Amino acid sequence: MKLILILSAVMFLNLTSLFAQEKTEADLDLAFQNAKKGLYWALSNIPVKKAKLEHELISDDKLSCEVKLYKEINGVKVESTGFNETNQVKIVIYKSNESLEKEGYKIINMWSGEE
Repeated sequence: MKLILILSAVMFLNLTSLFAQEKTEADLDLAFQNAKKGLYWALSNIPVKKAKLEHELISDDKLSCEVKLYKEINGVKVESTGFNETNQVKIVIYKSNESLEKEGYKIINMWSGEE
């Protein structure tokens, strides 16, 4: 009888643990999706004359993402932090001007004025 109670308690704790992990995983996935939205927004809105861009994306009256874009000599650096509930995920990418052009983004080299 004691063995059955112990096994039941262990199984209950394992199920509770699995549920908590699944919820955390889902929350992180949503934060990651929000961070990706910020990356795509930044790459679609590369400024012509400014060397730095900061923006916040808001959805349903909640901050979903903070984006920072820095123009470098031969490309851009994008930092995007996605939020969901109390979770945040930060993604940093570096893209060269050549790779941005191959992907279809219009780049203007602010140092030389060339497109």
